[in-house]
Amino acid sequence: MRTQSRREWIFNAVYGLGGLTLTAKMPGGGIFATPALAGAFADPLAPKQPHFPPKVKSVIWLHMDGAPSTLDLFDYKPELIKLAGQDVPPSFLDGIKTSTKGGVGKLFVSNRTWKQYGESGAWFSDLLPNLAQHADKLAFIKSSTTIGATHDISTLKLNTGDTSPGRPSLGAWVTYALGSANPDLPAYVVLYSGKNEPQGGSVNWSSGFLPAIYQGTAFRPGNSPILHLDHPELIGQAEQRDDLDLLKHLNEQRAALYPDDTELEARLRSYELAYRMECTAPEAVDLSKESDATKTLYGLDDAKTMDYGTNLLRARRLVERNVRFIQVVSGPVDVDGDDTVKNWDAHRDLEKNHAPHAAAVDKPIAGLFADLKSRELLDQTLVVWTSEFGRTSYGQSGNGRDHNPWGYTQWLAGGGVKAGTTFGATDDIGLQSVGKKVDTYDMHATVLQLFGLDHLKTVYLRSGRAERPTVVYGEVVKDLLG
Repeated sequence: MRTQSRREWIFNAVYGLGGLTLTAKMPGGGIFATPALAGAFADPLAPKQPHFPPKVKSVIWLHMDGAPSTLDLFDYKPELIKLAGQDVPPSFLDGIKTSTKGGVGKLFVSNRTWKQYGESGAWFSDLLPNLAQHADKLAFIKSSTTIGATHDISTLKLNTGDTSPGRPSLGAWVTYALGSANPDLPAYVVLYSGKNEPQGGSVNWSSGFLPAIYQGTAFRPGNSPILHLDHPELIGQAEQRDDLDLLKHLNEQRAALYPDDTELEARLRSYELAYRMECTAPEAVDLSKESDATKTLYGLDDAKTMDYGTNLLRARRLVERNVRFIQVVSGPVDVDGDDTVKNWDAHRDLEKNHAPHAAAVDKPIAGLFADLKSRELLDQTLVVWTSEFGRTSYGQSGNGRDHNPWGYTQWLAGGGVKAGTTFGATDDIGLQSVGKKVDTYDMHATVLQLFGLDHLKTVYLRSGRAERPTVVYGEVVKDLLG
């Protein structure tokens, strides 16, 4: 008689009296699941029902890598302009601990002009003239805060809710909770620019302790974003199908011996997905059939905007094909043709850094809004502008800014969002959030809410503990919801 493994024992225990209560809270799970949904758990990527009617079908998560100074983009501060060049008044530094070498610098103002836009009167600097035309589509969060002030740690928290590797990314949670809406494409895709992966790498789209099948799939820049997807030469379709069937049979036998090995299960399913993607994926990212007008809308006719615009146009095509979570990471830009600025990390010479980075993303994001709107996709798509943290109102190295986790701006737009509004604020010099603060956990809870998921009920049983995306924190920012 075969002895039960620990995994099997926990699985059977879950479906005892206590387990029925827990699993009933999982999307599509428990005693309240329909027979079709209950059986769908045989396929971990089968579509699952949310907790309540969703407002959006997809999210485009725009990570501004390196942390822009939203103080120089969205957060207009007349008092900072007035006090520029002076020491930071001590009252603004209460509760702040900084490791900046040389201490806190003088208050710094960049060479920006400001203007209000739209009926909402939202402030934009001259760095984002195209995005400013869509001011009334945005819901600003001007009281964002986070933990940590180093890029790798805070980027990890932005994506996974923790400062140490091991937890699932938000995209992985969405895929786990809702499954895939298109069996021929990954449910969770990451798009980035440049030759190398973004800072921190794949841990930021990892499935963590969730089964590996829910991790993100990175698409490289260029005309062939998915490696090894071409149909094998000299092998017919029937032969390839026979090979995959044999491989599946062997892997299933192996998986039966090691039921805890989710990597093996993920690998088995990845072969099948790759087989289906041979036809669907190249078409999904192929921009050759897009009109010249659409390409120009995204800035593909300009070297400064081409890379980021290509990623956003691909993101729109993935939204059309029901990919649930698309994570787009901004990349390096060229300055004067002979210098590369890696990201928004402007510890010195903020003007030289931010001008080309803002120019690289401004027109493509505005084009994305116009394109989604014209195709009637904006109401079912959530667009998120976010970063690992902001930047200080005091200067560093004379004309740069240090990392700022105490107060910065993010925004949401699209389905279910109360457009043309602002939630929260920073102090008079834009250094710390005042009033109600919005942490990463609150942002995650709000995004899940728009997907029709209660972050308190989106759970995964791990070593006897019911884990959830927001750990033990998080509150939906209801003022942002329409």
